[in-house]
Amino acid sequence: MKVKVGDNVRIIAGKDKGKEGKIIRTLKKKDKVVVEGLNIVKKHSKPNNTNDKGGIFSIEAPIHVSNVKVIDTKATKEKAVKKETVKKEAPAKKAAAKKSTKKESK
Repeated sequence: MKVKVGDNVRIIAGKDKGKEGKIIRTLKKKDKVVVEGLNIVKKHSKPNNTNDKGGIFSIEAPIHVSNVKVIDTKATKEKAVKKETVKKEAPAKKAAAKKSTKKESK
């Protein structure tokens, strides 16, 4: 899987198509992810020892990883920042090199 917990994703298929959210859990064996606030389903539960009342609960269901598209990750942000700094530094070095060669030729 190319997605990790914490990545921002956009849903590209299904009932929540076009919505965006953050991955809160990955299920690697099933190739599914749980996105915060999306793919909400109703779950009915009976009263038991852990849940005295029972009732109908809304939970976030897993969605297949092929139905999500990564929007922004920490890794891509870091790469973009590194590229920008390299681009800013490179012209300064080239300009300094050109000046020194012009002086030597005179």
